[in-house]
Amino acid sequence: MITNHKFAYRNVASKYYEFRPQDIDKAMDDFRQILEGRGLHLSGNMFFSILSDPQSEIMIAEIFLSVEEDSIKGLVSPEEEIRFRSYFTLSPMVMTRIMKDFDLESQKKYWKLVSYLQVNHLEQATPVFIEFKNSLSGIDYVEMSIGYSINGDNYNFS
Repeated sequence: MITNHKFAYRNVASKYYEFRPQDIDKAMDDFRQILEGRGLHLSGNMFFSILSDPQSEIMIAEIFLSVEEDSIKGLVSPEEEIRFRSYFTLSPMVMTRIMKDFDLESQKKYWKLVSYLQVNHLEQATPVFIEFKNSLSGIDYVEMSIGYSINGDNYNFS
C-alpha cells in the first residue's frame, strides 16, 4: 500500500458510461473511437473512476483519456457530453497495484484500500480510480487509488 500517492495528467477528456463490468472494454473502445473520430490524438494515458458500488450489476464510471490537443472546443459537440480538463490532479491518495488476474484481484484490492482508510481514520474523498500502466520492461499492470482526507482537510482535486 502506498500512501500520499498523487497522479496528474494534462489535456484529459472524459465521459460517463453505464455498463456491465465485463463490458468495460467496449465502453473504453467506444470512447477511443469517439475521440479519434473527431480528429483528436490520444497520448496513451487512460484511467477511470468507479462511481457506483463496485459490486453492482451495472457499473457507472467516468472514463478518462489524455489527448495531445490542449482543447477540444469545436471538435466535440455538447450532445456527446465529453468533459475536458487541461490539467487533472488528485492528491493525497492511497494506492495499491494489481500485477495479474485483474478480475480476480480487483475486489480484494478495493476492500484492502477501504479497510486501510478505516483503520487509519482517513475519510474517503474520491471514488476509486483505476490507472492502466506499463512498466519499462513491458509488463502491464493496474494501479487502484482512493483519495483521502483527514477530518475533511488536506485534499486537492483539480
